[in-house]
Amino acid sequence: MALTLRVVCRPEIAAGFELAGIAVTRVAGASAAAETMKRLLAETGIGMVLLEDTLYRALPHDLTTRLDRQALPVVAPFPSPSWDVQGEAEAYVLEILRQAIGYRVRPR
Repeated sequence: MALTLRVVCRPEIAAGFELAGIAVTRVAGASAAAETMKRLLAETGIGMVLLEDTLYRALPHDLTTRLDRQALPVVAPFPSPSWDVQGEAEAYVLEILRQAIGYRVRPR
């Protein structure tokens, strides 16, 4: 039996996984994540669920205990991205733009 990979995350993170061809369930918060995880646990054919760590930490204790005891799917939290540091990333993008269009774009 072929097992599939699923991702459960906030909408702002989903696009990256979808571009990679992975099935994503977008959830707005912890309660929606808990309901989604209960539903995914009941499905057959899912081998692994990647769950955003902030959502994983907010799951009820009884659900995380159930996730730990159940063999499939394997649930692996992944770190939420942090967009707090803009300096290096912004400078990198601006340099790419400068090289592409031959003009230095000024940041806001």
